[in-house]
Amino acid sequence: FIQMLRSAKKRDVLQLLRRAPEEMLPFVVEAAVAAQSVASLAALSDFLDFSKEPKSLLEKFLYAAAFSPRPSGELLRLVLDKLNGKQLAPEVQQTGIVAMGSLVGKLCQQKLCGLQEVERGVETILRGLKGAKEESEVVIYLLALGNAVLPETIPTLLDHAEEGPASITSAAISALQQFPARHISSKVKRAMRRIFHEKRKSYEKACRLAAAEILLDNEPSPMDVINILLAANELETETATFLLLKVQNCLRADYHPARKIMKDIMRDPRINNYNFFSKAGISSSFSGPLTVTQDLLSTFGLDLLFLEGGFLRKSVSDFSLLSHGQQLRAAQVTIEAQGMESMLGENVLEGEEEPELMAGMSAIFFDVQLRPIVFFQGYTDLMAKVLLSSGEPTSVVKGNLLLMDHHQVIPLQSGLQAVIKLQGGLGLDISADMDVSIWEQELKTSISTRGSLAIDFQAELDAPFLQATLRSQTELETSIQFDTILRFSSSPVLMCLQLKEEQVPYR
Repeated sequence: FIQMLRSAKKRDVLQLLRRAPEEMLPFVVEAAVAAQSVASLAALSDFLDFSKEPKSLLEKFLYAAAFSPRPSGELLRLVLDKLNGKQLAPEVQQTGIVAMGSLVGKLCQQKLCGLQEVERGVETILRGLKGAKEESEVVIYLLALGNAVLPETIPTLLDHAEEGPASITSAAISALQQFPARHISSKVKRAMRRIFHEKRKSYEKACRLAAAEILLDNEPSPMDVINILLAANELETETATFLLLKVQNCLRADYHPARKIMKDIMRDPRINNYNFFSKAGISSSFSGPLTVTQDLLSTFGLDLLFLEGGFLRKSVSDFSLLSHGQQLRAAQVTIEAQGMESMLGENVLEGEEEPELMAGMSAIFFDVQLRPIVFFQGYTDLMAKVLLSSGEPTSVVKGNLLLMDHHQVIPLQSGLQAVIKLQGGLGLDISADMDVSIWEQELKTSISTRGSLAIDFQAELDAPFLQATLRSQTELETSIQFDTILRFSSSPVLMCLQLKEEQVPYR
């Protein structure tokens, strides 16, 4: 369909968009974005009216742009023009900002940072960040900077990480985690030390742990590792348990950059002893390999951070791919619940700000941070959701994306030319659900991921006396469901975790 659209005229693409049945329209919009021809982008510009179209269709368009493997300056210009100065639904506005960040980052990866559209995109994000009044607005602009991965924005992210309230600190550290190790400079590490060791002010425990993670994951110095381990002795049981399990994970993983340093440190019996590593919390951190080949390592990680009273504060499930020193976060889904302490009658630690009652979720997919989703915010909203719950899961992202788009002409020694074409498309549906039952004192979370990948490879040799074509098609479908059930009516807290993976058909 994309190949057909690439050779179509603007008039034909526009007619196709206008005549497509309602259920097919999102698919046609996604394909037109993926085609990225001058005609298809011009047709989309005429067709999409951001003041009239349903929110779901506009989000489809913006996510298709965000995931585009090799976006053009024209695609970014189209997104900028459509978002510029319009009163939009908050969801569309937020999706547009994170998509803008992703497009800026991908164009810079193609060495196209000097384009006028890229400069305009960066300026729009930084201006929006400066003028943002609400915390939720600031968070979205910080996540967009994380998608853009521009080294010059690191000082801005550090300012927000150190000075902001909990949600802003968390978003800024999350954006910094998107940067490769070479950009995590001594200045960044100094700021993360100040946050973890609380040198300037108190920070929320999840923010401190995220700062420790940056220090451990980016060529840590032996002193950093020792100080983090020693600090764990002073932390509450759950936070200390989580942190020590993180360190043990690094020791177990052959591929972890800090493994050698940690092994050397563990020779010291003052640190590596039973008293130190026997914290009896229920928080956990696990990561391990799913697939190991000569060229590729795929890993699955699961982090569960609990409050002292046994309530789940944060769960992170992560699927990552590592190949030749490059890392790709294929899917990372984070579910957070905060402010539950006061509801359960727990006291907030002295010096720590009392967070607002809130539960939500955020996801990173193929290194693109999506718009966070809030399940409920505040006690009134929680009660409304409990009483009026539809039982329907919340859709995080659903659609069809072009992930690979490669075209190459290879001159052969014989003087002939071979033409290689490779395209890979992904159909994806991620949804999540969180159900809090105050009467039964139960918390259920469910994350469902369904995907199908199709790869089309073609090699052609065309000469006056000979024509040869080699073609291969690969299809793969998979479905993974991750459920947690927590019952906190009794002590100790009862917990059930279930990871269901269906049979994977591969053709």
